[in-house]
Amino acid sequence: MSKKKTIWFDVETEETIEDCLKRMAAEGYAVAGRKEEPLFTEVNGEFIPVRQVIKFKGVLREDENA
Repeated sequence: MSKKKTIWFDVETEETIEDCLKRMAAEGYAVAGRKEEPLFTEVNGEFIPVRQVIKFKGVLREDENA
């Protein structure tokens, strides 16, 4: 099965950034970008920040295609 050339990896709640990067490398992807998005929850009509969602853009490494 052919892998996608680009894919976004989310840093899971109980995962460190380093763990996510290792997971990307194990799947054959290299980091090509990063983005962070705030995650909010609504409490009594007020939006309260819960955490930052960190995502890494992975690009399939060329040596994996050969």
